[in-house]
Amino acid sequence: MPQFLLVPTGALNGLTAIGLGVAQTFVQTKHKPLYFKPVSTNAAENTATLVQGLLQQTLPTPLCVTKFDELVYQGRADDAIEGFVADFDQLAQTAHDVVVVEGVAPEAGRSYLAAQNVKIAAALNARVLLVTAVADKTAATVAAELLLAAHEYSFGHTQISGFILTSATTLSADFVAEVQNTLATHGTQLDYLGTATAVVTSIEPAQVTSVAQVVSSQLNADLLCRELAKPVTEHLSPAAFRYQMMARARKANKRIVLPEGNEPRTIAAAAICETKGIARCVLLAKQAEVEEVAKAKGIDLPASLEIVDPDSIRGRYVAPMVELRKSKGLTPEQAEQQLQDTVVLGTMMLATGDVDGLVSGAVHTTANTIRPALQLIKTAPGASLVSSVFFMLMPDQVLVYGDCAVNPNPTAEQLADIAIQSADSAKAFGIDPKVAMISYSTVSSGSGPDVDTVKEATALAKQKRADLHIDGPLQYDAASVPSVGKQKAPDSKVAGQATVFVFPDLNTGNTTYKAVQRSAHVLSVGPMLQGLNKPVNDLSRGALIEDIVYTIALTAIQATQMN
Repeated sequence: MPQFLLVPTGALNGLTAIGLGVAQTFVQTKHKPLYFKPVSTNAAENTATLVQGLLQQTLPTPLCVTKFDELVYQGRADDAIEGFVADFDQLAQTAHDVVVVEGVAPEAGRSYLAAQNVKIAAALNARVLLVTAVADKTAATVAAELLLAAHEYSFGHTQISGFILTSATTLSADFVAEVQNTLATHGTQLDYLGTATAVVTSIEPAQVTSVAQVVSSQLNADLLCRELAKPVTEHLSPAAFRYQMMARARKANKRIVLPEGNEPRTIAAAAICETKGIARCVLLAKQAEVEEVAKAKGIDLPASLEIVDPDSIRGRYVAPMVELRKSKGLTPEQAEQQLQDTVVLGTMMLATGDVDGLVSGAVHTTANTIRPALQLIKTAPGASLVSSVFFMLMPDQVLVYGDCAVNPNPTAEQLADIAIQSADSAKAFGIDPKVAMISYSTVSSGSGPDVDTVKEATALAKQKRADLHIDGPLQYDAASVPSVGKQKAPDSKVAGQATVFVFPDLNTGNTTYKAVQRSAHVLSVGPMLQGLNKPVNDLSRGALIEDIVYTIALTAIQATQMN
């Protein structure tokens, strides 16, 4: 479903009138538009009343710009964007075929707002309509303003559908032609969608229909409808991913055990999850230890947060563990000893169905987390190995990286299975899987045993899953950059648009994800383990509280998928 975001290229009055005019154009061409305004810069505005009068639609309450200011200087701008996604999701439940989104005009003292329009466009997967006030500017100045605004969107997946001008008087055809010629000279082709003259900056409810119709009459309905008819290329934005993940985790309502129950970050994450209803966490630790840490770190422990003393439950898992490991000759005494390890104890809770998932690794190694799972949970039917993925929250979309945590030197067969597991994980979390098998060679540009392994893995993966878009070997830039992909692998359905990156070995994968995460300041969610019978997930020992919360949410969702 198409969304159009109106983005002012500078200070601009009357943006609501322009937006309502665009919506009216869609009404007159037999479409059913919705209107969405994420941010309000005027506490006394009446946009909700106007939208109700024109479209008979309830407008979600916009975020006050002063509250937006506060979130930005607190470093929580992404929380605001996630809130916009939540509001938009609720709005989009009603019948419609297009949404007009009113962006926010930059103003004195709030230069950050222009960048937020870029984030809003990515979060809502919206196409952009640039809106520029002509005033006393020359055509060259107007074109320069449009070029600078368009440049802000050139590094992501957001498409610009055209531009609208506002002017106190009718513009000559020569003026518009000069603007477009200047744009073309700089390699930018943008459709001119019309000029709104004498735009009303303050609209009374009784005037809304007439004002919208006047603006609509000055717009090119054919070009707008042509843009509407273009297929929508879906990209899951970080804000949408986070919102959907938390919403799905809340709906799942799963019980997740945290074996590192006295670890400060784990306690803080469990408290957040309990408070926000993300999952029902079980801290394996003594009550006094948890309370002491919480007091020292200023963590408010919800009364409903479950804290279980390992000594009080260990005995009940001895016999089930002996039964699970009888082929290995495990004795009750050995089981009792191994259950002293809270990771083993938590894994037994999961194996017996007392909890729905397990998250560990804040202080334990990956091997400490995975080994008990392999022994007691075992791999899922049809899975030849356990692998991992990270969800990389890039600026305008979420990518999947695998395997960056488990398998050091996978064979071609194992690499093929990692690719398939990673594609299925991507799809399960709303990402259209286009799988790139990463190498230092693209197609036949390089040779050697490592390249041969990737080639063989690609062929095997395609053979096993003909329904997936899988290609390789591809260099990272050929997989991720459209222009490079078109040049190096012009016939590929993956090159330049990959969403799943499968690395040839652990050295490459782990190094790449950490380089991207730290150097580009990208949030990585994971690792999420794939191929087990029940959800067990590992944490990086450098995990932040936020990372642990996200991993708990992932685990809760996995538990639903494995039922």
